[in-house]
Amino acid sequence: MFSDTILHKKTMEAVIMKKIKIEFTNERIIPASGLAVVGAILGKCDFVKRCNRMDVTPNRSQHQIKNGDVLLTYIGLLTMGKPAYESVHEFDDDPDFYKYALGIVRSIPSEETLRQRMDDIGSSMRSDILAENIRMLRENGIVPGKLPNGYVPVDIDVTPFDNSKTKKQGVSRTYKGYDGYAPIMAYIGTEGYLVNCELREGKQHCQKHTPEFLRETIRMCREITDEPLLVRLDSGNDAAENIGILVEAGCHFIIKRNLRKESKEDWLRMAREHSKDVETPRDGKTVYIGSDWKPVSYKSEDGEEKNITLRTGYEIINRTIDKYGQFLLEGDTEVNTWWTNLGMTDREVIGLYHAHGECEQFHSEIKTDMDVERLPSGKFETNELVLELTILAYNILRMIGQESIGRKGTETKHKVRRRRLRTVIGNMIMMASHVTEHARQLLIGLGRSNIWRHAFAEVYTAFADFQL
Repeated sequence: MFSDTILHKKTMEAVIMKKIKIEFTNERIIPASGLAVVGAILGKCDFVKRCNRMDVTPNRSQHQIKNGDVLLTYIGLLTMGKPAYESVHEFDDDPDFYKYALGIVRSIPSEETLRQRMDDIGSSMRSDILAENIRMLRENGIVPGKLPNGYVPVDIDVTPFDNSKTKKQGVSRTYKGYDGYAPIMAYIGTEGYLVNCELREGKQHCQKHTPEFLRETIRMCREITDEPLLVRLDSGNDAAENIGILVEAGCHFIIKRNLRKESKEDWLRMAREHSKDVETPRDGKTVYIGSDWKPVSYKSEDGEEKNITLRTGYEIINRTIDKYGQFLLEGDTEVNTWWTNLGMTDREVIGLYHAHGECEQFHSEIKTDMDVERLPSGKFETNELVLELTILAYNILRMIGQESIGRKGTETKHKVRRRRLRTVIGNMIMMASHVTEHARQLLIGLGRSNIWRHAFAEVYTAFADFQL
């Protein structure tokens, strides 16, 4: 009996310790089959043809690799979360598949060609890329999600990119305390589609050039949706010029106010006298909520001086005892105020502004999931191009993620409103497949052990077959 037990244990150990043998095969097993979906989305427009017609290097001979092939290759790398130029070598072992998947005409560029051509193109294609982004969203039937109140949110915010210990053009001290860039981003809809962005030097104040950026963003948002817009801005963009632009454009807005030289004591005194919404969540803490009205003067686009009176919502928190039960000798007053032209209750306005913080999640997905934070070039204009192409890649990933929600094999216990880009890249873009060719068709075989295979097939079919 004892010897049988020992024999059984040794048998189990032999099974557990079984070695895995690694061998190479000539089968076409592709690690990034999801690029076929990326190609299906990009293939509905003539953006690549327009790129090919552009002559960005007039002093050089005709290029064998077209501009469109270079940009398609780099967009493919961005959707894989690999913006470094050297990542293009991942296409080397089976270039025919990647060419077919992305719609590349001639060939995949080398690392050196990719770097040089991106430098040549620089910021010259900004307007074309922004226009292409709008066309791509519209041609794929994307409708930005609305808030429960019927408004389409447009969140605009600056997010510093950490590029410390580099000598890249434009890298300087940001307000976060490290060296880098300070790009401004604009997202539309509850899903967070990226509608506009602009690369800026790290030291640039967030309001500099924002009026032009705001006008451009509103114009593009109007091309995507006819629904009323709700623009949300932080206190760094509390400027009469911004308010004037939004008022003249007929937008609803919430802008966090910068108190500047306003006295907190005066605000607390006014709130105690006039606020009708007062609560005491704990001993020593009182919260006053309400609205006031203040004059604003701004200049219209034709230079005319205009004066309006604008609603100023406030939330004033007075503490005489801190959260640990310690009495405060002088007390502590926190004053939060907002410019708004909404007709909603004060608490609804505050809740809508707090929801503006969700754009920090979108920033995180760009910087970490797509790994775009440390931009690849030493040239400012080339990094501008990288960030502009990120708009297309980000929205493609967002579209794939939204289309995959509720598909077979991707069900979750809780209701999902939006898929994080890391999930899309890991489960959809970097999906391995067995590729074969038969009867002039390229066949992508998905393994039965991958629960996302049904979602992949359905999402690809949805975008490949969609027609407006």
